[in-house]
Amino acid sequence: MKKARISLAAEFKTAKIDPRIYGSFIEHLGRAVYGGIYEPTHPLADEEGFRKDVIDEVKKLNVPIVRYPGGNFVSGYNWEDGVGPVDERPARLELAWGVIEPNLFGTNEFVSWCKKADTSCMMAVNLGLRGAEDAKNLVEYCNHPSGTKYSDLRIKHGYKEPHNIKLWCLGNEMDGDWQIGHKTAREYGRAASEAAKVMKWVDPDIELVLSGSSNLNMKTFGDWELETLDLAYDKVDYVSLHQYYDNRPGDTDSFLAKNIAMDEFIKTVICICDTVKGKKHSKKQINLSFDEWNVWYHSNGDYIEKWCTAPHQLEDYYNFEDALLVGLMLMTILKHADRVKVACLAQLVNVIAPIMTENGGRVFEQTIFYPFMHISNNARGSVLLSKLECDSHETKEFGAVPDMDCVAVINDSEDEIVLFAVNRSRTEDYTLDVTLLDREGFKAAEHTEMAGFAATDGNNFNTCPVKPCAAAVPETDGKKTEIHIKPFSWNVIKLKK
Repeated sequence: MKKARISLAAEFKTAKIDPRIYGSFIEHLGRAVYGGIYEPTHPLADEEGFRKDVIDEVKKLNVPIVRYPGGNFVSGYNWEDGVGPVDERPARLELAWGVIEPNLFGTNEFVSWCKKADTSCMMAVNLGLRGAEDAKNLVEYCNHPSGTKYSDLRIKHGYKEPHNIKLWCLGNEMDGDWQIGHKTAREYGRAASEAAKVMKWVDPDIELVLSGSSNLNMKTFGDWELETLDLAYDKVDYVSLHQYYDNRPGDTDSFLAKNIAMDEFIKTVICICDTVKGKKHSKKQINLSFDEWNVWYHSNGDYIEKWCTAPHQLEDYYNFEDALLVGLMLMTILKHADRVKVACLAQLVNVIAPIMTENGGRVFEQTIFYPFMHISNNARGSVLLSKLECDSHETKEFGAVPDMDCVAVINDSEDEIVLFAVNRSRTEDYTLDVTLLDREGFKAAEHTEMAGFAATDGNNFNTCPVKPCAAAVPETDGKKTEIHIKPFSWNVIKLKK
């Protein structure tokens, strides 16, 4: 058995964690809305048509924000189509995904669903086919108390109290030529700046996310951020990052190192933000919203019939190696908690999601559900500076990669430290020595693991074998703890006073 060591100091906190990094995403795409969170004919639907079994699953994930309504969808969406009496709402051709949008579910329904799911809305505005005026009107509709055209319209629609949505996205992936209303960096920077200006005039307390590059492989990546931030820096609060990873080559070793690429992506965008800050001699810091991230590739070749409603679209069935990478990606976000203040696992239900449903039937938890649930529920507090020592293995894509990755979080009362650890090695057991340099009295209280699975093992509606289980609690002397970390495994270790 190999040995690894991680050294921690409770006094050395790298960042206070913003719980919004445990956000997710619901887009009008596939069965995310219709047949996902909203299915009035389902036996477990409530009086508003929301599936209560899905709400229960979302609550397990402890998701503080959910981005809505897109995604590519938002760039062609008229928000007015989705409010008011349902029988008066128009069905529309939805060009982003080639389907018909019935508009049975819209802004007010989503805010109501958020309340029932113990979460809040992160609203995106259409800067594709629309612009500043429509964005301003939506903020007025959602957040202004009363006495104006759009706030009174909300009241007329049955929502007397304002929704008070505080986090808004200025469009989506406007650098992509697939996007409805695609723009150059200058065009988008000006449009975002003007929209941001009037949105904050309506409600000065909102925060705004500038749309960054669609992914780090875009030819304009870097230049896009530099130019759009230069135009909108003083009016926005965050810049977005989007990135998905895949294992199309079937190279597990390289796949489980892709969070290293994610780490470099985050560092690069931080450098760009700070370059613009320096250029402007600004005291304001722009932070990051990593509001689309996940594994995505299993469903990309699926055929979808044109102009249907709520098809089975982008319904990835995840396996165990996907769960390990999702855990690694969220650990990477934690390591940058000083600058990443918002993040959204894309998506939440059915569409590349941790929760899967049957129309009229069952629900099950995908493999990726568990690492997300573990971190979201247990990594609340501050990230600790740590030093990990372990062996490495060679990968085709990234060269030498550490066998293990770890991150540690201490809670606000400083009586519990939670360590998250992934063993990438498919063959090597490790004894992990956890040394707390400046505190005594912390003892191992719990060890949860996902181990013993093949890379391609997964869950489905009939059987869910890939789940966490309790592992043996290691012995400790109050300062040093030795933990058995199995090969190819996900681990959560709690140390308590």
